Amino acid sequence: MSQLTQTSYPENSLLATEIAQQPRLWLDTLERVQAFLPGRHFRNKPAVLTGAGTSAYAGQAIAGAWPGARAMATTDLMLFSEKEMETAAPGFADGGILISLARSGDSPESVGVVRRMQAMFPAVGHLAITCNADGKLARLEGVDVLALSPETNDRSLAMTASFSNLTLAGMLILNHDEIAPHLPAICRNVAERVADMYGVAQAVAAQASERFVVLASGMQGLAVEAALKTLELTGGERLGIAESFLGLRHGPASALRQNTPVLCFTSNDPHKLRYEEDFVREFCNRGLGKFALIGRNSVQSWPHDWFVPSVAPMLPDHLRIPFEIVFAQLFAYASSLQSGVDPDDPSPDGQVTRIVKPFQLHS
Repeated sequence: MSQLTQTSYPENSLLATEIAQQPRLWLDTLERVQAFLPGRHFRNKPAVLTGAGTSAYAGQAIAGAWPGARAMATTDLMLFSEKEMETAAPGFADGGILISLARSGDSPESVGVVRRMQAMFPAVGHLAITCNADGKLARLEGVDVLALSPETNDRSLAMTASFSNLTLAGMLILNHDEIAPHLPAICRNVAERVADMYGVAQAVAAQASERFVVLASGMQGLAVEAALKTLELTGGERLGIAESFLGLRHGPASALRQNTPVLCFTSNDPHKLRYEEDFVREFCNRGLGKFALIGRNSVQSWPHDWFVPSVAPMLPDHLRIPFEIVFAQLFAYASSLQSGVDPDDPSPDGQVTRIVKPFQLHS
C-alpha cells in the first residue's frame, strides 16, 4: 500500500471552501425539501429530468432513484421533435413533469427548453430545482420552484456543492424516508474526514499520468461527474474515462497504463461486488492501473494502492451519489494543483465559463 504524505486541507481557496461546506448545506437542503413537499404529488408521474453539463449528470443520478424517470440533457431536448420526445419518454406528453436542474438558471438552454416544452406539451407540469432563486429559470411563468440555499450557488467555475445539493434535493422528493434518518451521521462523517480524504486524493493525483479512470456499477451519474470535475479543474490537462467495471473490460481498457489512477466506487450490492472484485484482482495482477477503492471496509481485502471508507455505507448505491462525490471532488482539486492549474480559475482564457455564453436558440 502506498505511503501517504498528509497535507492539511487548504483553507485559502474558494473551491476548497465550497467542497468542505457541503455537509452543512445538505442539512439545509433537507429542511427546504421537507417544507416544499406538503401538498405536492410527484409519485407515478412520468418524469423527465433535465439540465446541462454537471446539472445533466445530477439528472442522471436522480433518475436512478426515481422509478420510470428519464434523464435527458437540455442540450438534447433543444433538438428533439415532438415525435422523438414521445418515443423517448412515453406518457410524458399526457400529464408528465419536466424537472429542470440548474445552478444559476441563467444558461440559454435552461429557459429555452422549458419554453419549448410548454409550447409543445401544454399538459406537462414543470418543476425547477435551482441554486439561484433570482435566476431566469426560477422566474418563468408556470414553473414550480424549489430554491436551495444561496450558498449552494457555487461561485467557482466548477460545480461542487451545487451538484451534490441539486442531486440530494431531487432524490429526497421520492426517497425522503430512506435518506433523512441517516443524513446527520453522513454529514458528520464527511465533515470529520474531509482532511483525511484530501490526503489520499493528493497521493492518487500525484501519479505521473495525464489520464485517469472512474469506475462505478449502477452509479453512472457519479462516474461521469467525477471524470468531468478533474477535466474542468485541470484545464483539460488530465482526461478521464467514466465506465462501469464490466464496461471497462472492453475497448475502454485500452486507456490503462501501469500508473493510471483508477477510482473505484465499489458497490454495496454483494452480487455487483463479485464482478468488481474480479476486475480489480485481474488488472492488478496484470500490472495495469493504480487502484483507489472507495467503499465498505470489506473491500480492503482486495489488492489496492489506496482505500477510502465509504461515507454513506448504510445507503443503497443509487442514493450514495450526493455524498460519495466528495472524494472525486477532492481528487479533482488535488489534480488541479498537481497540474499547475489554479483550481479557482482553471480556464483563465475563458474557453469554459461559469455560465454558458448566450447563443442563438432556433424555434
